[in-house]
Amino acid sequence: MNEHSLLGIGLGAIIGAILALTGAGGGILAVPLLVFGLGLSMVQAAPIGLLAVGLAAGVGALLGLRQGVVRYRAAAFIAGIGIVVAPLGLWLAHRLPNLPLTLAFSALLLYVSTRIFTTALRELRHGHAAPRAEVLPCVLNPLQGRLRWTLPCARALAFTGMLSGLLSGLLGVGGGFVIIPALTRYTNLDMKSVVATSLAVIALVSAGSVATATLAGVMYWSVGAPFAGGAVLGLIAGRQIAGYLAGPRLQQMFAIVGGIAALMLALSALRIFA
Repeated sequence: MNEHSLLGIGLGAIIGAILALTGAGGGILAVPLLVFGLGLSMVQAAPIGLLAVGLAAGVGALLGLRQGVVRYRAAAFIAGIGIVVAPLGLWLAHRLPNLPLTLAFSALLLYVSTRIFTTALRELRHGHAAPRAEVLPCVLNPLQGRLRWTLPCARALAFTGMLSGLLSGLLGVGGGFVIIPALTRYTNLDMKSVVATSLAVIALVSAGSVATATLAGVMYWSVGAPFAGGAVLGLIAGRQIAGYLAGPRLQQMFAIVGGIAALMLALSALRIFA
């Protein structure tokens, strides 16, 4: 095994550990790590990041299925739409210059980091938000324990799938930062079920995007396989200490790192094209 593969395993392990500690959405740092650590372009890094995040999310989703907290019908519906839309994002990624693509990713990462930081800060100051009293489009049937499928519910979940699929193909992100807020806003699921369902969607959409990239000949398996393997190892190791470290302070630390990575990525791209 050469140094490049070992470096890929190490970087993947970092992403897996971040996913274990911060939950769905932490994998957005996979692309910056691949760009800075292995010198890849955005287009090269995107499907590799998805492979690692998808595998790690799949492990989390399987654990959620065993615990019975994954809403698999909702996950399949969102992911099905996302898989259909993801090739459009991949098509756009290969037709846009690297500079605007990198700047778009940097802006997205900065937005996600800011939102995570402010959410963690609000939790530290006021605790968890109280249950909402308004009527939600997707609610659990108390007798069956399943979501009631109405037209507003299907519309909300369909839009979530379209957005996560587009971002998956275009920028190589799993979409947890889209799916979790959407499920929190549109459903009355508890957070454990929201995260587990989000992981299932990420795993399915990522698998579809990786398959599309492989068929298109733009998936670099020599880099992707070690990176993804490291991510799974990092996730397993991270889960052993997640109970001791996870919390709002850790979310804030992740947000700060994400914000710095976003700025570095943007400045690096602008310096190259200046």
